[in-house]
Amino acid sequence: MPNFKVLLEGAWLVRDVKSVDDAIGVAISESGKRLNRNKLEFVEVEVGQTVCPNCDESLDGVFLVAGTALVGLLFEIKVYDADGEDHAARIAKSMIGKALRSIPLRLVEVADLDPTDRSG
Repeated sequence: MPNFKVLLEGAWLVRDVKSVDDAIGVAISESGKRLNRNKLEFVEVEVGQTVCPNCDESLDGVFLVAGTALVGLLFEIKVYDADGEDHAARIAKSMIGKALRSIPLRLVEVADLDPTDRSG
């Protein structure tokens, strides 16, 4: 059975922050705590990127207004022995979704994993 790397995007709301950097730190910390609590410490978490429509420059996926930020996070997980890409995506969404509960998730990408790679 094939192995896959699944990338999901989530929207994390952070309140009472003063800067984009603070919002990023809080979002990554809070999501990491929830994942670790559910024994999903092998899920990689990073800030998503967005492209400026005017200058085509890549920017952190954070929107901050009045001390409240919406942070776009990316969650990467390796899924082993799935029946196919759709099955791997469902497994990833189920595992991460249970840990993060009310955080909306969207599938970004499913990629074949090297069959010899079994690292966490």
